[in-house]
Amino acid sequence: MKTTPSTVEELLDYWPGHIPFKGSLVNEDGSCMCAQGQVLHFLDKKSVEELRDIKQSDADKRVAEIFGISNAHSALLAIVNDRQDGAPTSVIRNPEQVLGDQSHVVLAFWRHLDQIDDKNRAAAWAAAWAAAGAAAGAAARDAAGDAAWDAAWAAAGASNEIQGAAVMRAKGQAFYFLPLFGFADPEAVMAVV
Repeated sequence: MKTTPSTVEELLDYWPGHIPFKGSLVNEDGSCMCAQGQVLHFLDKKSVEELRDIKQSDADKRVAEIFGISNAHSALLAIVNDRQDGAPTSVIRNPEQVLGDQSHVVLAFWRHLDQIDDKNRAAAWAAAWAAAGAAAGAAARDAAGDAAWDAAWAAAGASNEIQGAAVMRAKGQAFYFLPLFGFADPEAVMAVV
């Protein structure tokens, strides 16, 4: 194999033997890059200087485009990086190793989030955050901070419900976050894909 990957498949094959840097797209001296940094450098031909100037949200979006995955899946690639065996390759090739046996539903939900227009996404996240804030209390809501965190927290709650659906059903617990995004249950997510 070439030493410098030039396709998605080559990069996925490259990662197991070349564990990416953690913490930022590129380290201070430019010698190490995280998984997303490597994607942008090797496949999108970004220079070290360009990597230093890219906002994380822009990196998430561009990596999602390159891999043909959702923005949340791209963010997961950045989060997991090398924290689990087989990662980051497993995040793309075998997401069930990271997300569990309901990974297909979680990934479908994340793709759905990317399809929601900005106005409806903001409304869904605001409703989810308001409901969660009421349940969690004012102190938790105040500590949480900005709108980006609010949105991520609500989407994470829905993702967790998908992953834990069997446990929730066994305990007779109703879904709380999924309905805020328009889904009665995980099966409803799969009905829209």
